[in-house]
Amino acid sequence: MSAPSFNSSEPKGGDTLLVDVNAQYAGFEYHYTYIMFCGFIVWLIIPGIGLLYGGMARRKSALTLLFQSLMVAAVTTFQWMFWGYSLAYSRTAGPFIGDLANFGMKNVMAAPSPGSAVLPEIVFCLYQLLFCACTVQIVIGGAFERGRIVPSLIFAFCWATVVYCPIACWTWNANGWLFNLPALDFAGGGPVHIASGWSALAYAFVLGKRTVPGEGKSHNRPHNTTLVFLGTVLIWFGWFGFNGGSALNASVRAMLAGFNTNTAASFGILGWTLVDYFKNGKKFSIIGACEGAIAGLVGITPAAGYVGVWLAAVIGFITAVVCALLQDINIWLHIDEGLDVFKLHGIGGMVGSFLTGIFASETISMLDGATSAPGGIDGNGIQIGRQFAEITAISAYSFIVSAILLYILKFIPGMHLRVSEEAELSGLDLDQFFEEQIGDWSAFENNRLQYDISSPVTPPVQDIPEAIDGVEKKA
Repeated sequence: MSAPSFNSSEPKGGDTLLVDVNAQYAGFEYHYTYIMFCGFIVWLIIPGIGLLYGGMARRKSALTLLFQSLMVAAVTTFQWMFWGYSLAYSRTAGPFIGDLANFGMKNVMAAPSPGSAVLPEIVFCLYQLLFCACTVQIVIGGAFERGRIVPSLIFAFCWATVVYCPIACWTWNANGWLFNLPALDFAGGGPVHIASGWSALAYAFVLGKRTVPGEGKSHNRPHNTTLVFLGTVLIWFGWFGFNGGSALNASVRAMLAGFNTNTAASFGILGWTLVDYFKNGKKFSIIGACEGAIAGLVGITPAAGYVGVWLAAVIGFITAVVCALLQDINIWLHIDEGLDVFKLHGIGGMVGSFLTGIFASETISMLDGATSAPGGIDGNGIQIGRQFAEITAISAYSFIVSAILLYILKFIPGMHLRVSEEAELSGLDLDQFFEEQIGDWSAFENNRLQYDISSPVTPPVQDIPEAIDGVEKKA
């Protein structure tokens, strides 16, 4: 039984009034069913990032990050349907960016996808959309506690267009220059992590440091460890679909990628916790454990379908240890990127991509029956140089283009990227939202002259005399 093939005369996969477009996938249904399931759990990464970021920020700005997680998903969905998918994956793309052959989802339906012949293109399109949405949400973390919401959403649309889509085309489109080099990137070490890490650093650089008079150590302390933990759990679970589905089929290679995902995250926790334990007087940190898990997940992303389980453990452990040892990277760079996006995703992605070149094994990649991808461990030393080319190209492009884009937006009249100093001190939640606050309402009560939050159906509080031990007091 052979897989279906793309017919350029029927770009939609056939006329549904004349033929059953499902028939071409008879016997292969389990592949697209599996990828759809993976896509559904990848979606959980989006609110997971919102919860993680919300917990890492101070309470007065946490609501903004939760809101942005949903808004970014919505904006990115529009961008992807409008022209994002076409710019990244059109079959007639150039080596650097796609064309508008699939503009507005034109002909994206039942034909075999450009990524895998056993997936209808609509399935492939949705799966890759979720990758883009997760990546953009990571980038927006660079603006936390001082970036205005509306400009951040405009930036999200533009960034997905001029940064993510070209890099995705380089890496995963059959016409892309990194794809044909080839650089090995199983699930997004470059387009997702390296690009988002450097872009978030550019965002923080352009916005400038936060204003923090008199706040001391609380400036860099997470306000809610529970939210951080819950966000990490959702991200970890979603990553099974992120890596496990990137084989774009339901082969043994895909199953191994899922196993490697859990392995790397687990060993990432061990690595980061070990560093924290000795750096902090033999004490533990739940935040450190969560960051270790994410570092391990980031490190294994480009390698998940190229290495065995023990090398996945090594990659997760090394990536976490390197990131943990760079705890003061923001101080060294003099850039206030307080959510550790660059440290976890930028540096973690670069470490993972480099180690992929060393440890990739042809015996593992051939578990899908088709992919030959030897690395340094197989005697193909040139692969390490190819990975270095991917790292440097994506790092330079994403940082420079993101900074240029942000400066352009910054100087557009009325497009203020950053909130006022007064709004930053009171918190983004008070400045950007109405009648909503995480935690108690004391902040609103203290600002009642500025914010009218009384309900028209709630009677005002009245002083009621009450006798206690023979003394009249007011309740």
